Amino acid sequence: MEYFEKPICSDYHTREILAGLKVNVPDKEIYRNILRRWDGIAKPLDSMGRFERMTAKIGAILGTEEIDIGKKAVVIMCADNGIVEEGVSQSGQEVTAAVAAQMGKGSSSVGKMAAKIGADTIPIDIGINCEESIPGTFSHKICRGTRNFRKEPAMSHEEAIQAVLVGINVAASCKQRGYRLLATGEMGIGNTTTSSAVAAALLDCDPNEVIGRGAGLSDEGLYRKRQIIGETIARYQLAGADPIHILESVGGLDIAGLSGICIGGALSHIPIVLDGVISMTAALLAERIVPGTVQYLVASHRGKEPAVEKLTRELRLEPVIDGEMALGEGTGAVMMMALLDMALCIYQEGNSFSEIRVAPYERYAERKHILSEREDALEEASP
Repeated sequence: MEYFEKPICSDYHTREILAGLKVNVPDKEIYRNILRRWDGIAKPLDSMGRFERMTAKIGAILGTEEIDIGKKAVVIMCADNGIVEEGVSQSGQEVTAAVAAQMGKGSSSVGKMAAKIGADTIPIDIGINCEESIPGTFSHKICRGTRNFRKEPAMSHEEAIQAVLVGINVAASCKQRGYRLLATGEMGIGNTTTSSAVAAALLDCDPNEVIGRGAGLSDEGLYRKRQIIGETIARYQLAGADPIHILESVGGLDIAGLSGICIGGALSHIPIVLDGVISMTAALLAERIVPGTVQYLVASHRGKEPAVEKLTRELRLEPVIDGEMALGEGTGAVMMMALLDMALCIYQEGNSFSEIRVAPYERYAERKHILSEREDALEEASP
């Protein structure tokens, strides 16, 4: 895995270069053919529900009807957030490095879950507040955490761009190493505060509608969190602002890196499975920076944070798992990978109607609209 320790490339230097990136639409004919192949498997029509559409989307992204996601990984962006100085989290920054160390050993929650399904874990130190390197993590440290955005912008313009590029380049490296599916994960105390601020600004909504308790804030802590985010969005005039300006003002290095993973997945034609609210915030940021990125994204679960509903509606993605999860690290996305594996075993190995000598189901006229809706699903995500 030493490949991920190489310095990131410096092909992109400015916001203008990022804005010039273009995403191709996944192969629509392959998408339709996969849906037709699902109809030929000996089962009731549409009986695998959304998994039929999701696997068709994955095949269209990979450019093949013979879908193989055997080589997969969860990429975990780890970074600290200066805003924790304001008492918006139960824990201190030292927890970020401690959990990242467990990730490096494969013994954190996401590491254990990923090992169970044969997925690799790729923890990236993009901004942990420590001097020493953490064994098992790959260092692309931009700086030792962001600054306290209540007092000053979280990061410089250059730092924000560099952090996005880390994600783009890690995704490209994964493509070169043969990965067929990536999940997004994160670790960073205070990152539900940064993600809430970024989400509220991108969605141009009342911050109180998207701010939750994170890892268990008290009523007093939640009130303070809402107050700080509301004041800061107004001070920096972030409502509906340029996405990079939002990122550098109140974002986190982990969010920036994850947005780069999403963009890099779209550029490299790798499907990206999103985790919870922080990943979804990064996904919306990515879509605003490079329109069309969302066509390469798959939602996994509905977390506890109130921003999730607004983000999924804006992205036009529909999570499958509704387990009230809030663990983070990429655990929900890894769980989704396991479900995709199970769905694909039917797609790849299911019997045809002729093999079991049963007449195929017919799609009657009054239900033909379902086929049309399925085939239009990829079209709806197109820019």
